[in-house]
Amino acid sequence: MKILNDEYPVTLNDSQAAKDFGDLFPLTLTLEDYSNTEKVADLPHPLEVSDSPSGTAADKGDVSYYAPWGNLAIFYKDFRYSEGLVNLGKIDQGSEMLTKYGESFEVTFLKYE
Repeated sequence: MKILNDEYPVTLNDSQAAKDFGDLFPLTLTLEDYSNTEKVADLPHPLEVSDSPSGTAADKGDVSYYAPWGNLAIFYKDFRYSEGLVNLGKIDQGSEMLTKYGESFEVTFLKYE
């Protein structure tokens, strides 16, 4: 994931939802702060979640999909179990950077082979 000139590696898991998310790359989104816990952005279309658990808790650095709203959520604080939250992967290092870019900023997800 790239913010300005800074790159932060993200590892996606093997779920169908994560594969659908990866299929959208390259993808540029505007992340906005939500509840002083996460950065969120709307995705262009829903992800397939049929093989995913019905919900999960989030750890700092988790990249998740909130199915009820169809949005991406990247957590910079731990968060309780939420029905409809699907884990897609994790920022490999540097999740604390999510607060240094302000309330709203552009991020680009790229495929790396």
